[in-house]
Amino acid sequence: MSEVTRRRVGERGQVTLPKELREEFDIGGGDEVEIRKESGKIVIEKPLTRDDLAAGYRARADHLRALHDELAGVSQETDEYLGDVPEWE
Repeated sequence: MSEVTRRRVGERGQVTLPKELREEFDIGGGDEVEIRKESGKIVIEKPLTRDDLAAGYRARADHLRALHDELAGVSQETDEYLGDVPEWE
């Protein structure tokens, strides 16, 4: 479980995020955060950017390409090992 840090809420409802968390999650002054209620708790989260999403899609495409190449190789090896397989009717 992570370390717990207590902060006092100011009169205007403001809370300062601990420096260690700001650094860990790369949150700086002027950055946006998402705040929502989830399972009876308040969740503060750095939103995904378009760049984050694009990087995720690129990584997924690379993974699928590698999987496709691996399966193509396995299929070729199988054909070489088994030879021609008769057509199923």
